[in-house]
Amino acid sequence: MRKIFSRLAIAMIAIATLMACDDTTEGLGVTLTDNLDNLKIAADTFKVSSQSMKAGSVICRNTTGYLGRIQDPETETYITCDFMTQFHTLEQFALPSIDSIASKQDGQIIADSCELRFYFAEFYGDSLALMKATCYELEKPVKENINYLSDFDPLTEGYVRTGEDALRLSLAYTLKDLRIPDSTRNKDNFLESICIPLNDEYTDKDGKTYNNYGTYLLRKYYEDPENFRDQYKFINNICPGFYVKMDNGLGSMAYINISQLFIYFRSTNPTGNVKKVSTLFAGTEEVLQTTHITNDSEAIDDLVADNTCTYLKSPAGIFTQLTLPVDEIMSGHENDTINTAKISLRRLNNSTQSEYALDIPNDLLMIPIDSLDSFFSKRQLADNKKSFVATYSSKSNEYTFNNISELVTTMYKERKKGGPSFTTEHPNWNKVVVIPVSVTTTTSSNNSTVISDISHDMSLTSTRLIGGIANPNTPITISVIYSKFE
Repeated sequence: MRKIFSRLAIAMIAIATLMACDDTTEGLGVTLTDNLDNLKIAADTFKVSSQSMKAGSVICRNTTGYLGRIQDPETETYITCDFMTQFHTLEQFALPSIDSIASKQDGQIIADSCELRFYFAEFYGDSLALMKATCYELEKPVKENINYLSDFDPLTEGYVRTGEDALRLSLAYTLKDLRIPDSTRNKDNFLESICIPLNDEYTDKDGKTYNNYGTYLLRKYYEDPENFRDQYKFINNICPGFYVKMDNGLGSMAYINISQLFIYFRSTNPTGNVKKVSTLFAGTEEVLQTTHITNDSEAIDDLVADNTCTYLKSPAGIFTQLTLPVDEIMSGHENDTINTAKISLRRLNNSTQSEYALDIPNDLLMIPIDSLDSFFSKRQLADNKKSFVATYSSKSNEYTFNNISELVTTMYKERKKGGPSFTTEHPNWNKVVVIPVSVTTTTSSNNSTVISDISHDMSLTSTRLIGGIANPNTPITISVIYSKFE
């Protein structure tokens, strides 16, 4: 319904609009006084149609890794995550002199033990759920400088070492290791971890056998220390990395913050005393870590087909698509300025009560649907012109995009410029997609907070939104304010 604002409202909005459009205030009072009577401002609302959209594979570049298999109690969909990591080495890396190594077998140095540990500060589900996985050694390093998608599987892509001698370990674990005493677990610096012992006999690619993987690393170091002081050489010549793939189990998902490869041995100090020593290699941002995500495809399809609402699910689950009524908005306002265009997306509360209900997405990105791939591949940021971020408000139970007016105006201009065949050639011209994202912010020198990175949200989230073709609730609307001088 169209509304005409009061004289006071007109003045207030006019001042805000003019100041926002031009930093120069010279002559503002005269201009405003001369033209106030000729300024007309109107408001209107229009319905926005929406539907769920299957996400498919997405660019996965989060620093957190995920390992486990869970079922969303609300939608009953399964999510499985497998984890691959490489390890970083420092340029100054050094071990004690070979003569000081006290751990020996048949006169040769050995490692007393070796293990992989995946540390996590957060997890989803039951910490005592029994999970089963297989740990594989990589045959070759996963290539760098590539945007890996969430469906990237090192096993099927030929990166995993095969053959009888390949390292392949079956693993049964729970996220809470009951062997650890509470006195240790209650320490401030304690982090739970998934431990994978690498103490079985190991045969390298040259056919040489060692009593465990740690012994292989130690002997390779003393053969050529330079392979351990150069990141490229270490990954290509010594340790390409490991891949852990879920086999069975249900009920937990670890959010892996730190990956470490430990070697334990004994060394003699200058006084002749023998002491236990350990060294480690860490998975860091300098090396690749990827998560292979498998969603329940048929169940996702069923949710997308539900027209009584729309869904948002991560990781790599479901987005919500909106069709903006651009022609309706501009009809009769072709020469007007759109000052604001606001859309709010209201959540539907969970219909199932469960202590394991997934979190709801915190931040959403709205972009034109045809810009979806390029936005993330080019690591773009929201510019509030064609891309926008909204944060969930628990007070209103909704996500609000406060002003997408420039996007609406741009869409209209492009359609008008494109001629009569434009909408046929560009069927998505007025469609946007709403995506769960992880937003990283930084504080600038003047203490203002700015967005420094936006990536797909790879954590476990799920929510329903009011909308859909058969929406039984209040429709989604876009509220528009126009102005023009006459």
